[in-house]
Amino acid sequence: QVQLVESGGGLVQPGGSLRLSCAASGLTFSANAMGWHRQAPGKQREWVAIIRRSGITDYADSVKGRFTISGDNAKNTVDLQMDSLKPEDTAVYYCYLKPSWAARDYWGQGTQVTVSS
Repeated sequence: QVQLVESGGGLVQPGGSLRLSCAASGLTFSANAMGWHRQAPGKQREWVAIIRRSGITDYADSVKGRFTISGDNAKNTVDLQMDSLKPEDTAVYYCYLKPSWAARDYWGQGTQVTVSS
């Protein structure tokens, strides 16, 4: 019943910016946190960022200072503002949600981000 839908992916040049959005629906109770993972070709899935219901955020070292996560608790949405993009940021980006009622996480279908000249 819980569904997450990402949007905003695309092709950008190195040094450019992109903003990803994720909207969760079907929640009976509030989420504890939402965030983002990414998976580049030939690499394992990598955690990127999280924002908790309290507003506390954390980032992977690889994106710290370049990416900013924000969210709306009432709407169960989360955004990822990506600045100073590098070719190494090329990946499928997945939104995830940590529910308050279970230990399992919910995932979106992913959105492709390609950073290339």
